[in-house]
Amino acid sequence: MAKVVVVFYSGYGHTKKQAEAVAAGAGSAKGATVELLAINAEGDLPEAGWDKLAAADAIIFGAPTYMGSAPWQFKKFADTSSKVWFSQGWKDKIAAGFTNSASLNGDKQTTVQYLITFALQHCMVWIGAGQLPANAKAAQRNDINFLGAFAGAFAQSPSDSSPEEGPLPGDLETAKVFGQRVADYAVKTRG
Repeated sequence: MAKVVVVFYSGYGHTKKQAEAVAAGAGSAKGATVELLAINAEGDLPEAGWDKLAAADAIIFGAPTYMGSAPWQFKKFADTSSKVWFSQGWKDKIAAGFTNSASLNGDKQTTVQYLITFALQHCMVWIGAGQLPANAKAAQRNDINFLGAFAGAFAQSPSDSSPEEGPLPGDLETAKVFGQRVADYAVKTRG
């Protein structure tokens, strides 16, 4: 079985909901197991979190976009990974990432670019979204990849919405398809 870990930070619960959708998609891949690993409000992993990441075949990173980038809690996790970096502990593992913000754009690309750079510094292999955008006149807001992301999975949750209200169903389906893509790739390369 290919082991997929979805490690994420969520400040208000919206990115957690997106992470759960990514994990559901990854879990639907035949031959894959998946685990959610939440970074807490202090920027720390739960006990044994680093061991779970070390055992993973694929790590999917998730963070909300705050002020044009990932929040400090995720950056603390990233900085703490320098011990793993020094020993090349994640080298050649599969990596992917996702983000959520209140605006349709909200500089989400900057956050995913940060995640890409972080993964590449660890010598990981990055997997993009693999979904065509819903950009025709007939497109609806709840279509898959309505936000047109290629580098990772994007979602949008209005600033005054609760996690029950956002991300929208189309963004959650985008996250599921994305999670399954990453897990399918992990299964295929592990074989």
